[in-house]
Amino acid sequence: MSAKNGSAIVQVSDLRKNYDKVEAIRGISFEIHKGEVFGLLGPNGAGKTSTIEILEGLRQPDSGTVRVCGLEPAQQSRELKQRIGAQLQNTVLPDKIRVEEAIRLFGSFYAETVPPETLLARFGLTEKRRAFYETLSGGQKQRLALALALVNGPELVLLDEPTAGLDAMVRREIYALVEQLRAEGRTVLLTTHYIEEAERLCDRVAIVDQGRLVALGTPRELVSRSGEGARIEVRLEKAISRERLRELDAVLDCAERDGAYILRVGPVARAVVALVRLLEAEGNTLVDLHITQPSLEDVFVEMTGRRIED
Repeated sequence: MSAKNGSAIVQVSDLRKNYDKVEAIRGISFEIHKGEVFGLLGPNGAGKTSTIEILEGLRQPDSGTVRVCGLEPAQQSRELKQRIGAQLQNTVLPDKIRVEEAIRLFGSFYAETVPPETLLARFGLTEKRRAFYETLSGGQKQRLALALALVNGPELVLLDEPTAGLDAMVRREIYALVEQLRAEGRTVLLTTHYIEEAERLCDRVAIVDQGRLVALGTPRELVSRSGEGARIEVRLEKAISRERLRELDAVLDCAERDGAYILRVGPVARAVVALVRLLEAEGNTLVDLHITQPSLEDVFVEMTGRRIED
């Protein structure tokens, strides 16, 4: 996946933000192109929420330059708010506000709005239009939060951890909604600490950790840069020395675990061909073979020395 075109709707250069002695953002730079889904991927405390709040105009940066839709959020927040939509990490509404009432209320804040009926239908909330907020399930509350983020038909949609705390089924519903936004050509910035979410939804990903940007590119580009390589797990009818397997073409390393051989390989096809030829030559039989490609999790571990959940 790649950006839909070259025009940058968000430009961030050497962004920095401190809270007392804590450096939350340490010189982050990136651009977001019109029509792409761009992800900030990193663990809690990486600086993702601070970054998105600065882009929304909710926080002032200590230094660096930021432009969103051609505007400076810190100086032109009133105009900017008419052109962006945001779903915060925690959306809290009054318990007794009704779904349609909330949409109409938020719509009153903007010069141009999407009809409530359109948003209710799009987010599967038509039957809940008269329901109180307190009666909604977690997934319904999140769909309402997304509807509120789109009430003004924004040029840029900012989603801060849109699926955090949701079960797998509801998470997939949110994925489908974000994919709809991409299909419409909308620009989306989302923050997440879920590897699968970034790999599935994002055209490009900025991996951030401890306030720094450690990698930037499409998921495929980031994985291809990984030094981990693909892994082939094989079980054989007869034991073979690890040294013999390490000598095979395109095999970078070999380990043994629970009776299986774990091969870290370069081009997978070359390694598999070499393995099959060796087994045929030695009269051995392949019992099982499983190929695992590197993931963004591997890239994160390689860049930071720890897993994203740590």
